[in-house]
This record gives sequence, C-alpha cells and structure tokens, in this order.
Amino acid sequence: MAGKEVAERLLGELRGRVEARRARGLEPPLLASVHLAIDSPFKFYLAQQERAAAGAGIGFRSVAVTSPAELATRLSELNADRSVAGVLVEHPLPVGFDFHGAVDLLRPEKDIDGIGAVNLGRLAAGRPRHVPAVALAARALLEHYDVPVAGRRVLVIGRSATVGAPLALLLLLRGKRGDATVTVAHSQTPELEKQLAAAEVVVSCAGLPGLLHRGNTPRSVAVVDVGLSSVPDPAKPGSHRPAGDAAPDLEGWVEALSPVPGGVGPVTVAELMNNLVNAREWLDRDGS
Repeated sequence: MAGKEVAERLLGELRGRVEARRARGLEPPLLASVHLAIDSPFKFYLAQQERAAAGAGIGFRSVAVTSPAELATRLSELNADRSVAGVLVEHPLPVGFDFHGAVDLLRPEKDIDGIGAVNLGRLAAGRPRHVPAVALAARALLEHYDVPVAGRRVLVIGRSATVGAPLALLLLLRGKRGDATVTVAHSQTPELEKQLAAAEVVVSCAGLPGLLHRGNTPRSVAVVDVGLSSVPDPAKPGSHRPAGDAAPDLEGWVEALSPVPGGVGPVTVAELMNNLVNAREWLDRDGS
C-alpha cells in the first residue's frame, strides 16, 4: 500500500481548487509552520511541508521561535493575521514548552493538525471539522487499496492524542469509510497476540520497530504501518535508517502492508494541505 499515488491524486485535486480560487481573484491559502529556531530532525519535515505546499500552489511561511513566551506571541499574531489560513506547530517540543497548550491557543479553524481540544472534541462527538492528517492518511490508504473497514474488526495499536486516539474515533464514524468495530491496544494491553488474532485490519502507531512480525500477525490481515523510528542501518555502519512497527518479514506475508517510508508519510502531508484549503474556504465564508 504505497502512498505516492494517493498523495499525488490528492495534491492534483488541491491544485485544481487553488487554481479555481485564483480564477475568482482570490489569494491562494497560506500555511504558517511554527518551529524552534534550532537545527533538529524537524527541519526535514519542514522542507517536506514547503515542497508539498509549492506542489499544490499553496503559500508557505516558516516561523521560528526561541522561547515559550515567543511561541505564544507568534500564535496570537497568526490567529489575527487574515492572510494565514492554517498553522502547524512543531511537535514534540522540548521540556519547558507546552505543546497542547500552545495548539489550544489557535483558533480551531486554523488548527489544521486537528489536535486542539476543540477539534478533537468535535471528532469525538461525531461532528468533525479538522481531523489529524495521519488518521486521514491511514484511512485514505485503506480506501484507495479497497480494504474495507465498515463492519470489520479493526485493531489500532497506540492511543496518543495525535494519532491513535483520533484514528480510532475516525474509523468509528458512521458511513462506509467508518462503521468499524474498533479495539485500541496500547502499552498496558496484555496478550497483544490475542488482539491481533481477532483483527481483520491493523493500524499500528506504536513507534516500536518489529512489534508486528510473522510470529504474532495473522496472514489474513491488512496492516497500515504508521510507526516511524530510527534504527541502525546494517548496510551502512554508523548510520541509521527509518523503520516502522512492522518487521521486514511481514512483506508478502499479510494481505496488504504499507511501507515505511513511502506509505502513510506522503499522504499525511497531502491531507494536511487538504485541511489547509478547507480552512481557507471556511474562513472566507465567515469573513475572517
């Protein structure tokens, strides 16, 4: 279940929507990405955001901060800036920063990551607005590769507020892309093998390399691997490579498997851009 084709299709649709705005004399949506002013692995994701935005004809602004106080100030400014349709905040943030508190400072319409209290609450209530892009990406992969979830047993491994919990809520929504019977497993779940044996679809976002393998994962399941870790690369001593939760031996073993990298990742960025265009359209209707 590679993500490139899914992401390209979604970004193509977004380019059409942005061009339609231009034809009406409207400015393209503008994304502001707020991050620490230090050299960190997040810079790779920042560059990925900028490339995806450019590919969809979307404006991009990088906003660097150095302290919690500056973070709060910049978020307040971005809230008031009518040209900015959506805001992303780097996470995780180091000790001394309150990531969730920062996101809750944003107007819900501009929280395109969908992880503020208001957006998560709307999702839990069955009235979603912005949904976390990783959750949307996992669902998009399943839909694109004709893996149904309605009426099926789906196991979500991981319960974080940014991935596992919202994904479970998304798959519970009524409709053909939801209506799943969802079980959430986590670090305190005993006998994970029993949960895996009962599942028809597995979405793993535990961040534990090799968690899923032929010894515990039935052949009949479809696996969306959302985990992303860095592990030593045996082919390049001293260097590391990305790895998901699925061990390499699952390839060709299970019914379907998304790769890491190249699976959920590119679709997540495209879904973020889709949330951004939606945000711009909502703000336009509200006159904001």
